[in-house]
Amino acid sequence: MSSPDETDAVLLFVGGPLDGRVEIREARHGDPLPTITHVHLHGGPKVVHRYDLQSLSGSAGVYHVRPRTRPDDDLDSC
Repeated sequence: MSSPDETDAVLLFVGGPLDGRVEIREARHGDPLPTITHVHLHGGPKVVHRYDLQSLSGSAGVYHVRPRTRPDDDLDSC
């Protein structure tokens, strides 16, 4: 059982393959991570999405998918 100052976190995912997912992170697991990496493996190449946490309150937050960058975008600035 949780102590009175420990509350489970409600986390909503926005964008990417996890869009619309709602997770409850139990207080015993600690604070939600600031960034989550989701790797989708299928018949083709792996697809990686990163989600950044935006806290709404002490016990709720939203993970927004990080905009994708193309690897060759960095070469244009050279």
